Amino acid sequence: MHIIRHAQELRAQVRSWRERRELVGFVPTMGNLHGGHLALVDEARKRCDRVVVSIFVNPTQFSPGEDFEAYPRTFDADCQALAQLETDVVFAPPLEEVYPDGPRLRTRVEVPELNDILCGAFRPGHFTGVATVVTKLLNIVQPDLAVFGRKDYQQLMVIRTLVRDLSLPVQIVGGEIMREADGLAMSSRNQYLTAAERSRAPVLFRVLSDLAERLHTERADPAVLEAEGIEALRAAGMTPDYVSIRRADDLGHPGPGDRELVVLGAGRLGKARILDNVPVSLAEGR
Repeated sequence: MHIIRHAQELRAQVRSWRERRELVGFVPTMGNLHGGHLALVDEARKRCDRVVVSIFVNPTQFSPGEDFEAYPRTFDADCQALAQLETDVVFAPPLEEVYPDGPRLRTRVEVPELNDILCGAFRPGHFTGVATVVTKLLNIVQPDLAVFGRKDYQQLMVIRTLVRDLSLPVQIVGGEIMREADGLAMSSRNQYLTAAERSRAPVLFRVLSDLAERLHTERADPAVLEAEGIEALRAAGMTPDYVSIRRADDLGHPGPGDRELVVLGAGRLGKARILDNVPVSLAEGR
């Protein structure tokens, strides 16, 4: 496994693989890897001949007052885990390699219909930072395929939309959500939870799963379910940001004929913000 710091060197390496007609997979991360990240790398390995994993804590996707400086950085341990998965390259660029003029960008990538809803309403500028850095990384790596986790469902939709709208030649794959034994979705920020908060954290998945089941079996009113979900999270000691039922393909509000939906939620427990989602497929004729 090679550690590469500069875009020019990485492009040369990818070019040599392409000359041998090898497929290149890419998994962008901010490091502090857990089982969810490693499952994405494993998915890329199954689909491609070569795998690049980036480790870059992107400052432009942190809203004011968020945890950029405190975000856990565990580079050596991350590299050890990636080596076990036979990762070919870890791309770990310094800040100036990604943002030569600093992180106050003159050029930004935005997906207006998705930027300011759901998580975007509570994290101003977050998805602009995500969309911009992902576009830059895809241009640097130029992979055939890139894998992103479904836990950050809105992020996945932002990335799929920008790839389609900007005609980027890469296939975007959504990796399945990896969960702890009690259902909590794996996340780097789970380590911010105290023991008492950690015991309550799976309530988000339980509430969203219950709403998804009721939506599927009862066809209950989404607005009623959303309100009940908010109250259930509050009763469990969480400060909810939102609970929302949306169309799975574009995160629009569902209409009578929509069948593929997703129940999304996010909230805070102490210093940790947790988010999750559960898909729902409605039967025809219901």
